[in-house]
Amino acid sequence: MNVLINWCRVQLYSGSKIMRVARFDKKAAHQNHFLGLFWEFLSPTIQIVIYYLIFGLRLGGQNMVNSDVPYVYWMLMGVIPWFYMSASINAGANSISSNLNLISKTKFPVEILPTIAIVKGLSGFFSMFGLFLCLYIGTGNFPNIHWLQFIYYFFAMILLLVSVSTLNAVVVIFFRDYQLIISSTMRLLFFISGVVIDVSANPDSLLTKILHLNPFVYVIEGFRDALLARADIFDHFWWGIYFFSSTFLILVIGIYATTKYKRYFVEYT
Repeated sequence: MNVLINWCRVQLYSGSKIMRVARFDKKAAHQNHFLGLFWEFLSPTIQIVIYYLIFGLRLGGQNMVNSDVPYVYWMLMGVIPWFYMSASINAGANSISSNLNLISKTKFPVEILPTIAIVKGLSGFFSMFGLFLCLYIGTGNFPNIHWLQFIYYFFAMILLLVSVSTLNAVVVIFFRDYQLIISSTMRLLFFISGVVIDVSANPDSLLTKILHLNPFVYVIEGFRDALLARADIFDHFWWGIYFFSSTFLILVIGIYATTKYKRYFVEYT
């Protein structure tokens, strides 16, 4: 328990440092580009437009089966969080191994490196979701009380990303091929996490129950529940208990591994 408390204390005390380093990394990534940080907003815009043209106009605005929701909107509610989660998982896994020189030469809190990788992508996520909401509201889908659930599922998503990235970052140090395994796994999860395929169409089937063990499904379906006003948080009470229990377990294992082995990280520079 002390390990968990110390980890939380480091995250809270290093809040300003996390934001500064995340901003610096974003600027460094775009410093050689003519448009610079404008790509943080331009790239999501291009992606939204492409998906809208392909799945919106090309499919003629077809609706989901047994629903009056256009497929393009249903899909974007899953694709946008997935883009952010997938990028964050890959960046988080590489967050410590790519900064070993920094760790070895300075007294830098290694515990915040996975968090920095996750915070770094938030501007792109908010840009994409903001653009989508403008499109969604512009077609007559106005905000309602269910939209407040977006805040809950957003923090659930951040907790999941921090937990998984904290554990993955340690494993990658000792087993570099694990980074490639993560990339391949994320490509598979794209199709079984409800991003573009409805994995909750038959809620009573065994396959649906198995797929719902995937915590990414809880987050993606949660965003849809909020924006489509399909269900309240307490309608999936036990699913939520499972999600936070498994996420917390992953986080504790990741924190313990980081605390136990961080003194050996510099040996892998």
